Amino acid sequence: MVVVIDGDATRLDISEAILAKLRFAVAPFASVDKALAAMQALRPEIIVAGEEAVRQLRGRLPADKDGRAIPLLPVTPELSDPEVLVEALREIIREHREQTT
Repeated sequence: MVVVIDGDATRLDISEAILAKLRFAVAPFASVDKALAAMQALRPEIIVAGEEAVRQLRGRLPADKDGRAIPLLPVTPELSDPEVLVEALREIIREHREQTT
């Protein structure tokens, strides 16, 4: 599960479409508060967030099932390329899983 947070509706829709097309389960949110409220039930593996959302999430990242902060991938201009976005997601998820073992 990937939680996507972005106050820009266009970027949010594009991110959701790209990830869903690549078979990621996606939960999109326009605000950090709404995302945080839903994350306990969703248990995402990673959070993808726009710049403003990243600032708002500092110190507020929820924990995963092992008590560690859920990984956060800030959206940058480089990540507008779907292949780069997917590779960055997979790398962060892989690193996070390896820390568990």
